[in-house]
Amino acid sequence: MPRRRPGALRAEQCGPRIWEDLSPDRIHGLSARASLAIHRVEWLSGDYYIYPGSTERALRRYQEFLAPQGRGPLYPRYAQCSCRGCSFDDVRHAPDVLEQVLQELPARPRAELKRQVASLDAAYLKSTLPDPFARHRQWRSDLWWRRRLADGEEGG
Repeated sequence: MPRRRPGALRAEQCGPRIWEDLSPDRIHGLSARASLAIHRVEWLSGDYYIYPGSTERALRRYQEFLAPQGRGPLYPRYAQCSCRGCSFDDVRHAPDVLEQVLQELPARPRAELKRQVASLDAAYLKSTLPDPFARHRQWRSDLWWRRRLADGEEGG
């Protein structure tokens, strides 16, 4: 009877990993390798706002907000609720999620996602106006995307 390789024995002991059981969808604009790395980060993150699909949702929300609608400046709106689903009503939550995911990614997938986020950040910076009183209004005024003028409550 042939001898089994140590790697095969260890693989049986550990069992399948979470991200091997599920085949994640590829995130539009990113490679399959980067999408898989993001999927792993989302599954293993302990953060309430980082969950499977949150990165893709953040990218989509950021792009929707920046879609050309007119020539005037854009004003983010506050979310009425801070739960996982409603928090994306405020577009400024999308860069929060993306920044958190970027910090946890390995180098190559981080660089790939960062290129996509950098172009969105440049468009956001160009399309919105600075808020001179953000230090007094915002709870996270240390983040540049939180220091932009907002319009008020969502739906109001």
